[in-house]
Amino acid sequence: MRSVRPAAAHLADLESYDPRYLPARIYLNANENPYGLPLQAQEDLLKQLEAGLEYHRYPDPLAKELRGRLAQDLGVDEQGVLLGNGGDEILFDILLAYGGPGRTLLSMPPTFSVYTSDAQVSGTQLVEIARDDEGNLDEAAVLERVSKGDIDIVMIASPNNPTGGCARTDFLLTLLDATDALVVVDQAYVEFADEQADMSGYIDKHRNLAIVRSFSKAYALAGIRLGYLIANTEVIKELLKVRQPYSVDRFSALAGIAALAAKKQMLRSVEQMVAQRQRVGGELAAMPGIRVFASSANYLLFSVPDAHAIWQRLYDRYGILVRDFSATLGLKDCLRVSMGTAAEMDEFLQALTALRTEAGVTWQTGEER
Repeated sequence: MRSVRPAAAHLADLESYDPRYLPARIYLNANENPYGLPLQAQEDLLKQLEAGLEYHRYPDPLAKELRGRLAQDLGVDEQGVLLGNGGDEILFDILLAYGGPGRTLLSMPPTFSVYTSDAQVSGTQLVEIARDDEGNLDEAAVLERVSKGDIDIVMIASPNNPTGGCARTDFLLTLLDATDALVVVDQAYVEFADEQADMSGYIDKHRNLAIVRSFSKAYALAGIRLGYLIANTEVIKELLKVRQPYSVDRFSALAGIAALAAKKQMLRSVEQMVAQRQRVGGELAAMPGIRVFASSANYLLFSVPDAHAIWQRLYDRYGILVRDFSATLGLKDCLRVSMGTAAEMDEFLQALTALRTEAGVTWQTGEER
């Protein structure tokens, strides 16, 4: 045979997820922790490696040691925690368990694009309620939609990626009481938000609440792929039916344990990124023609005239890579910049200022100077 039959028909119009990775001098595009894993965690992990790992043996299927330590840190039941190969695996498992043909997912764009692609791949019907121009949820519309009783999964990122804002806790609690749908609150960036954004304390009171989190951001383990779910034990049992076996390898589990043990150091790096967010946000807002979205994460979304060209010039001339959302529905002329070190953010601001000067126009009016 010289040919192969077509893939599944429902994949025909689906584009693969593109993180837009390019080699750069300064990476401010992927919301990573620029300070890396704390030295204490690196030393702990090295000791474990020097002691030797049984690479020829399969890992603990549920990463029990890390699962227990994580549950203790969160103050939840160990049976209510499930680890996965990044938050992305957890999200897909949720669609496998609670979505599929004849089931419906409610999402609020602009938000994390993986929700849409997971729905398409799993054959789940997608219903969307757009956010306003500031990235805020249309709370009344969401509550009205779930009242129809046909929604199976509600997906809400809080803080939202890429806009950065958090859903109001009062609204989330009202939503949980208004539906029996699984309400998934994606809190991959919650460590950068105020304490009241943390929804983990409500797990025991709401059987339909599921919280997705990650070691990729605050814990500086983006290269490891380690995420977790906090949910009612009934929800965890359903996901155990669809998850890939041994999805968390031995090294990833050890890295998670080491990172968790160095939580105090991690929180110091979080404080540094939050400080940069406040500083950079203020400087961007002071530039004529730039609009900055309020953020509770480790990144800032901002609109700037001719955003795609600015993105290209930042990369080509300065080696600075940010994320271009200018072609995303609802985010015209928007770029997202991750918080790097103070020196990296200085370079970003200097480069952006130089590009504004070079343009020879005031971004505020578009008139020649």
